[in-house]
Amino acid sequence: MSNKKKILLFTDWYEPGYKAGGPIRSCKNFVSVMQDSFRIFILTSDRDLGDIAPYPGIETDGWTVEGADLQIWYAGPGRLKASAIARIVKEIRPDFVYLNSMYSWSFTILPLWVRLKSRLPGKWVLAPRGMLQQGAMQFKSVKKKVFLALFKGMGLTRRLAFQATDSQEQEDIRRYFPAGQVVVLPNFPMGEPVPWRSVRKKPGTLSCVFISRLAPKKNLLWLLTALRQWPADATLRLILRGEMEDRDYWEKCLFVIGTLPATVTVQMEGPVAHEEVIQVLQQQHIFVLPTLGENFGHAIFEALLAGKPVVISDKTPWSNLEVKQVGFDLPLEPAAFLEALRKYAAMDQSLYDQWSRSAWAYAKGIQENSKLKEDYKKLLFS
Repeated sequence: MSNKKKILLFTDWYEPGYKAGGPIRSCKNFVSVMQDSFRIFILTSDRDLGDIAPYPGIETDGWTVEGADLQIWYAGPGRLKASAIARIVKEIRPDFVYLNSMYSWSFTILPLWVRLKSRLPGKWVLAPRGMLQQGAMQFKSVKKKVFLALFKGMGLTRRLAFQATDSQEQEDIRRYFPAGQVVVLPNFPMGEPVPWRSVRKKPGTLSCVFISRLAPKKNLLWLLTALRQWPADATLRLILRGEMEDRDYWEKCLFVIGTLPATVTVQMEGPVAHEEVIQVLQQQHIFVLPTLGENFGHAIFEALLAGKPVVISDKTPWSNLEVKQVGFDLPLEPAAFLEALRKYAAMDQSLYDQWSRSAWAYAKGIQENSKLKEDYKKLLFS
């Protein structure tokens, strides 16, 4: 029997899921790095975002052993009752409990409620994952206000630490929970090394990729509307890879796509499994994401690691990118985005490769930061 300390992780989605994007990557990267130091138990749902059927070939409502120090419980819809949570936590007796969401009933609110009533063991840490950002709060705002009222009214934040991934998220958390304990720690980036590869680039052409959920927060409709002003002397191709989370929103996007100039083409290719993301990125020139807010942005990091310069909004932790020759972080002004895209379209092979290599080297340097694991240990042990 291992004498390692134990972490219990609650998360709505985990592998083999991929449609929920960043939250899954945050958990997977956390587990990959921390597994050699801790025994990890994961409680998650038995299906991917938006799916009506469980993952094929998995055991539900019981522990699946994934290694000497990793076990996963895939819960069916409505199966994770308060009594089951209390029983599981008491059986595991975790040293640390990690909550990977802000508004999940089954995987955040209910576990905290059970802890409050049953005096469950362990240090509890909640990672809001950007869900308190102003850009995120404007969507489904009534539901979110109800959840926040539950947090405050039931005293769910007692003896609870919040993890913010940057100073902006720290401010967001303290806006709603001014007395809460907040620790600032960035997410673990993807750990696998990626070789740099060149892609053919001719002046006057640009191939962009957007990898994210097709939801209002990611701001695709805004980008498409801006591309109505794309010039006639350059061609732009935009590849869309993501889960269609909001069908009404997608219908609005389709309407705008039908009004774009002939020099712009848009291809919708659906969600992409994580193991294929780097390959998809490497086939294009740049990554674009005019998001209304990200607490980390795994797709942004993975684009840089694939050697893809980025054009993103200034609503993420990734800043001052132009001076590093790795991309542009811009205010949400159509003229600014179009100017950045035109700069990339005008690049020849030599200049584009210079920016591509800079993006890859920048991400590789972040990837090789060995201090982050020790900082997480301090969060758990403090």
